[in-house]
Amino acid sequence: MTQLSLHSPVGDLTVSEDDGAIVSLDWGWGAVQTETPLLLEARRQLHLYFDGDLTQFNLNLRPHGTPFRHRVWTAMRKIPYGKTETYGSVAGQLQSASRAVGGACGANPIPILIPCHRILAAGGGLGGYSGEGGTETKMFLLRLERALP
Repeated sequence: MTQLSLHSPVGDLTVSEDDGAIVSLDWGWGAVQTETPLLLEARRQLHLYFDGDLTQFNLNLRPHGTPFRHRVWTAMRKIPYGKTETYGSVAGQLQSASRAVGGACGANPIPILIPCHRILAAGGGLGGYSGEGGTETKMFLLRLERALP
């Protein structure tokens, strides 16, 4: 697995690639940096996103997870930039439970690129966020996308 790190407004991020696909995005600076075409493109797109110049990522993603989690992550990727859904609405689409959707959000290995921050609690509450900074990071991402005032 190869990694490339970048500075961002939400902290240092490390993107990991395995066999031609992005498999994780983690907070912190990776010990070994490798500039592959895919990782360079991921870093470029993330910089554009944080600059407000990119609203949809176009990267080959291959998160590791159960079939149910893959269904949730696919549903997340369909939520447009600047929009949100609730855990309950996504659960309804998947004929599942809100808690199960929340569990898949918390297990998302590629946050930001798979936008789990776009899923909120019922009644407008933020819900949780497993990335560094927790809900403050989630609020920052939603404000960046103009999904929150």
